Amino acid sequence: MFSGVHIIEVASTNSEFNGCLTARTLTPKEKKDNKMEKITVHTNINASLEEVWRLFTTPADVEQWNTASEDWHTTTASNELQVGGKFNYRMEAKDGSFGFDFWGTYDRIIDFKQLEYTLGDGRKVSIIFKFTGIGTKLTEIFETEDENPVEMQQFGWQAILDNFKKYVEDQQ
Repeated sequence: MFSGVHIIEVASTNSEFNGCLTARTLTPKEKKDNKMEKITVHTNINASLEEVWRLFTTPADVEQWNTASEDWHTTTASNELQVGGKFNYRMEAKDGSFGFDFWGTYDRIIDFKQLEYTLGDGRKVSIIFKFTGIGTKLTEIFETEDENPVEMQQFGWQAILDNFKKYVEDQQ
């Protein structure tokens, strides 16, 4: 188990997790300079940049792929894709035992390239879309929260990204 503040990176190149995990503890100076920890997750998707962007930003599609595990689902999604616009994804355990709204406000949008937003709790997220010549690389960089262990957050965000990859490739 790690202690202190960490930088964690995970890479997934297919729908099965076969990425790598690296972590290091920040120095006291880095910890002071970096108010929040950042985690980067990414995946390579066998689809066009336009298709990846569309399926990532369309509420009806978000409801299909936005889950970290089989026992959760997104019951509703809304997305006002413009700077200052809001999105809200209602995530719930399928047994009804727990649910929450994952929501935020867009700070920056570069069509087919980048989304930046601030979550309801003030954390920042950046999502980068890059065509690689044979598909699209999707990278998410997010600030951690202090309610759950860093490793749990990293695996949850990666699992959702892996579900997105599978959903997109199943549409082909």
